[in-house]
Amino acid sequence: MSQRTADLVISVLASVVSIALSWPYWRAFEYAPESPLAWYLYFALGFVLAVYVFQVFIGRLRELFGHEASAHAHDTEP
Repeated sequence: MSQRTADLVISVLASVVSIALSWPYWRAFEYAPESPLAWYLYFALGFVLAVYVFQVFIGRLRELFGHEASAHAHDTEP
């Protein structure tokens, strides 16, 4: 499994967990918009944006740890 595929899988799983955690707040369609179609569109768009945000976060986190590892390796060289 490539790194990009792993990042995508982690992002999708994190987004699914995020939506599952918000379940009590939207399950009764109590808040605006009142239309179920609007809710489905709202959560579909939110899911896509959440996947994107998680992917960017994981990428920047990997880059940050990469810089830290290279700085640490540079400090330990004789």
